Amino acid sequence: MATNSIHSLPHRHRHRHSSPNYHLNPPPSTAGFLKPVTATLKTSLSSSSTTVTTYSLSPTSPSSSSSTTTAAAAAAAAASTSEPATALDALRNHLSSKDYRQADEETRRLLIVLAGEAAVKRGYVFFSEVQFISESDLKAIDCLWREHSGGKFGYSVQKKIWEKANKDFTTFFIKVGWMKKLDTEVEQYNYRAFPTEFTWELTDETPEGHLPLTNALRGTRLLNSILNHPAFKDTDEVVAEEEEDSDNSSKSRDSGSKPLSNRLFKPNYSF
Repeated sequence: MATNSIHSLPHRHRHRHSSPNYHLNPPPSTAGFLKPVTATLKTSLSSSSTTVTTYSLSPTSPSSSSSTTTAAAAAAAAASTSEPATALDALRNHLSSKDYRQADEETRRLLIVLAGEAAVKRGYVFFSEVQFISESDLKAIDCLWREHSGGKFGYSVQKKIWEKANKDFTTFFIKVGWMKKLDTEVEQYNYRAFPTEFTWELTDETPEGHLPLTNALRGTRLLNSILNHPAFKDTDEVVAEEEEDSDNSSKSRDSGSKPLSNRLFKPNYSF
């Protein structure tokens, strides 16, 4: 199984939203923009294992055996006066121009390619493939979302909200605005229709953590794998610290708030 990296991605490809299985053109056959990383995955309790080739967004260093190719690449780079494009440029451009709809599509495309060849052929990511995406790649994507939303969007933001919701996905979906309240006598919620009922603008009313989207209509295992990825392990510590500070603040208020009888002035009749 081979996975890819952000640095390997060519131009952005638009894919359809009418089907839950998102499609995209496969990456180029060569790995010129990818940095291959080999990992070994144990498939059972026995000694059998599977070798997995993944790819990172980090640029590859030229091989000594390809001096001709290296020389040609160096000559082309010297002739060019513009900076080389990276796989994150499309996402960065969409976010900087506040085109969050296209940024969401590009993020989905990046995850598919980063998850590997099988995901690309399939057109969507299995939850079990998220582990092959490198921490640096997921952090790079998350950093761009947070940077261009004032800290309101991003996977780490969603992780924080999910943790505070005690990892209850229904509560999480309501908090980030992925579910809407129905006009019924009994309080009920339903999933929003994609894409018309989601918010693609950053306003004061936009729920925190609303973007990027992760399809959860068929279950939450994919989203669970993303939020539990090692790239966002620091979020757990932040949430724990905030909860501890909140508890301490609450205890401080409770200790400082005395019954009215204790706070009233008691006259001294000892004279």
